[in-house]
Amino acid sequence: MTGQPEFKCAIAVSDELPTGLAVNAASVLSLTMGHRVEGLVGVDVKDADGVTHPGVIYTPLPILVAPREHIDTIVQTAAAQDGMFFVGFSSLAQGCKTYEEYIDKMAATPTADLASVGVGLYGPRKQVNKLVGSLPLLR
Repeated sequence: MTGQPEFKCAIAVSDELPTGLAVNAASVLSLTMGHRVEGLVGVDVKDADGVTHPGVIYTPLPILVAPREHIDTIVQTAAAQDGMFFVGFSSLAQGCKTYEEYIDKMAATPTADLASVGVGLYGPRKQVNKLVGSLPLLR
């Protein structure tokens, strides 16, 4: 696959999350990134039998782990950087059963009270590496 070598994607989730919730957080973040970052998902392709397969992401997407407090720091730092797309995922969001519940709870919660359990990043390679380059992969 080819991508834009000057740009990089990464997802980091809290090391406090059990495996199922970590995978859920990474899935939610990757869906949002694929929807919001133009050109991140490639064109549909055909196999040798002519069957069309939906496009997939152009670039590797490592799923990394970090302490929950570090996830908060990554979110805050990414928010302050020009050219960086980020999406945070909070424990509040993960605990909601419906999107309406999420909307209502978010409206009543100050930003400082949101405990981030995951973050998706897309931006200049150097900026992304500086934020998550030393984090281990989710295993």
